[in-house]
Amino acid sequence: MTRPPIRIVLADDERMVRTALRVILSAEEDLEVVGEAATGAEAVSLVRGARPDVVLMDVRMPGIDGIRATEQILATLAGPPRVLVVTTFENDSYVYDALRAGAAGFLLKRADAETLVQAVRLVARSDTLLFPAAVRALAAEHARAKPSPPPWEARLTEREAEVLRLMATGLTNAEIAGRMRVGPATVKTHVASVLAKTGTRDRTQAVIRAYEAGFVRPVT
Repeated sequence: MTRPPIRIVLADDERMVRTALRVILSAEEDLEVVGEAATGAEAVSLVRGARPDVVLMDVRMPGIDGIRATEQILATLAGPPRVLVVTTFENDSYVYDALRAGAAGFLLKRADAETLVQAVRLVARSDTLLFPAAVRALAAEHARAKPSPPPWEARLTEREAEVLRLMATGLTNAEIAGRMRVGPATVKTHVASVLAKTGTRDRTQAVIRAYEAGFVRPVT
């Protein structure tokens, strides 16, 4: 049975950027662009009506920026889409704020077509981090120097703690299963438990929270 295409909304205040993204994505059989927005407010309204699977969200837009738009989309919709931030600079504080607000990952505007398409598919699957090294670098940069032990740490089982640390390296569920010598279904259950206990929506937020709390520490 053929899967339905991944439905995508483009949110960027530059028409040329939206056009370029649409041309690249529409060329793929499994991807479908269902709408475009030039502001954060337009993006929120459009997403509520179009119900896409993925939103490509520029962080710097007039009025409501991409960070606030991401917050509104994720806070007000049941079963919200995955938000992929599109940015010029990967170390921009806006990117980190967007990830903390709930974005599932980010993509540089200079990325080539293949990287763009793969990123959308990866975010839609949501079983791994998008560009884990960059996410870890951002999280480590913004982590507190001497964080207090998080209250959720004591609630994690030994297996769940191991899964969270492996998630932070960017491994997929299948890769974690191989490393831990358990079935993928078991890993999926552990991941769901980790998200619930850390109070996070997805892997990206869980990893960021783990770094901020000092549960996972950057490699020096």
